[in-house]
Amino acid sequence: MAASVANSHPSPQLTIKNDNPLIYYHGRWDSSPGTWWAGSGFKVNVQNLRSLTLNLGEHTTSPFAAVGISVDGSDFFTVNASAGANVIPLPTTTSDASFAKPSSSVVRINVEGWQNNRINLESITLNLDAVLLPYEPSKLSFQFVGDSLSAGQFLPEGVDQAWPFIVGEAFKAEHRVNAQPGAALTDILSYGNVHGVSYQYFRTEDTGYYYTTDHNFTTPWDFSRDRPQATHIVIHIGANDASQNVTSDQFVQVYSDFIARIRTLNPKTPIFVFTPWGWPNADGSIGYYYQGQYEKIVDDRKAKGEKNIFLVDTTGWVAWADVFPDNQHPTVDGHIKIAHEFLAWLAKWGLSP
Repeated sequence: MAASVANSHPSPQLTIKNDNPLIYYHGRWDSSPGTWWAGSGFKVNVQNLRSLTLNLGEHTTSPFAAVGISVDGSDFFTVNASAGANVIPLPTTTSDASFAKPSSSVVRINVEGWQNNRINLESITLNLDAVLLPYEPSKLSFQFVGDSLSAGQFLPEGVDQAWPFIVGEAFKAEHRVNAQPGAALTDILSYGNVHGVSYQYFRTEDTGYYYTTDHNFTTPWDFSRDRPQATHIVIHIGANDASQNVTSDQFVQVYSDFIARIRTLNPKTPIFVFTPWGWPNADGSIGYYYQGQYEKIVDDRKAKGEKNIFLVDTTGWVAWADVFPDNQHPTVDGHIKIAHEFLAWLAKWGLSP
């Protein structure tokens, strides 16, 4: 169960402003600074940590944004964070004042949801004798691109329980998830998304910008802010293109153009193209879409000299027992199963945690 902690603030002690260079931001942040896209957040490495308060500004989702917190590699837990002061509960070994030996604690904070996911960081308050240290990011960095099947829609803890997040955690890697439920890859209106991922991926904001009153515009994303640059790019998308009757030829063209644009930013990064695992049915059948087209996308790239693109055949990864019956999206256990399947695939490919 999430803790709701807004408006509970101890006496000010050590205040870390949002422009402190020792705060390691990840994901998409606007200039306020505020988060967009599920999984965006920050990490801090703190010596002598005993208390931590997030001070959030007016652009934070009202009444709250669900935020995932992990301290020193702990499982993520949820805090419902609101504008104002939010005291973050810490493990007893961290917050216990009698814990004599100075230690360094890495705190990881990210928004869980694909919507209602904005935190506007003003400052962080720590105990007075805490010392902010540099956070050393992993050299391994996954970039995931997708739709609801990657964003953790319908999961209690959102993206923190989704297969991309689980895979990134298995490698102790940095990981960014740009996935928007209902969005097609094609730049069309789809289930309330005014743009497709082929457009929105290159913007700071997710498609929720359209429904906000304080930030109803988009800005280009500066990919130099992704630190480190992606070492592996994973794409699983197409379900909503199929639902919107985008033809196979149109989809192949849009997908190919999307990869070509990614290649201008990441010329040599391995790209993994997932085939659909489809929509499982109670009778054991699977509803597939764009059969043979993902193979065509990869083969066409290879025919043009591309050497670092790989097809991931997900056939059989997801069955009826792995999805919610009312929406055919993977359950928590279903996402764990998908993550394990991909980890096994990567091990055969040559990458293991």
